[in-house]
Amino acid sequence: MKAGSLREFILDNLRAGRWRAGDRLPPERSLSDQFTLSRGSVRKVLQDLRGLGLIEQTVGSGTYVTEGADAVIRTLPAVRPAAVQTSPAELMEARITLEPAVLELVVAQATAADFERMDECCERAEAAQTLEEFEHWDGLLHEVIAGATRNSFVTGVFRLMNQARAQTEWGALKRRSVTPERRQEYQREHRRLVQALKARDLEQARSAALAHLEHVRRNLFGS
Repeated sequence: MKAGSLREFILDNLRAGRWRAGDRLPPERSLSDQFTLSRGSVRKVLQDLRGLGLIEQTVGSGTYVTEGADAVIRTLPAVRPAAVQTSPAELMEARITLEPAVLELVVAQATAADFERMDECCERAEAAQTLEEFEHWDGLLHEVIAGATRNSFVTGVFRLMNQARAQTEWGALKRRSVTPERRQEYQREHRRLVQALKARDLEQARSAALAHLEHVRRNLFGS
């Protein structure tokens, strides 16, 4: 089974109310055995769901459903969008068109918990030891921002874009283009975007988002 099956298994249990705030999830080893996944793959799924604010983890104790999980789960699409095949150029074009456009909803709807999750994604990306780990938290930041719109369709579209970012062609292009210096620049740009959102400054947030995306496009395609 793929990691997506584990993710949907957890989400389905949360949606159905089988797991509620404070409930403990099965141990990583049990999930690894059940879904035939490596422990690392299980941890990556749990990191993703923790970044969305659905679960929290306590060292030596386990993984638990958060108090705010019920509110968060209502913002997520009930059906996981199907993966798509698209070129990096098409994906970049879509991101530049869509990402700045949804920020008005974020400025209007985002909560303190959303901003905390955005800050965590920035911190985790800055602490990442590998490009793959950085990409994970980079993508999750954009997904958390989308979730702050409180619009399940928007959240589904952004998750679909994240799936497209996981394609081999995009990953190879990103690995060739990202230097340590560029990664630091991206991190600073992420911080500027989050700060503008926290200030509920729509004009600055849109400007920061567009500048970041145009920067990524230049680095990826050279124009």
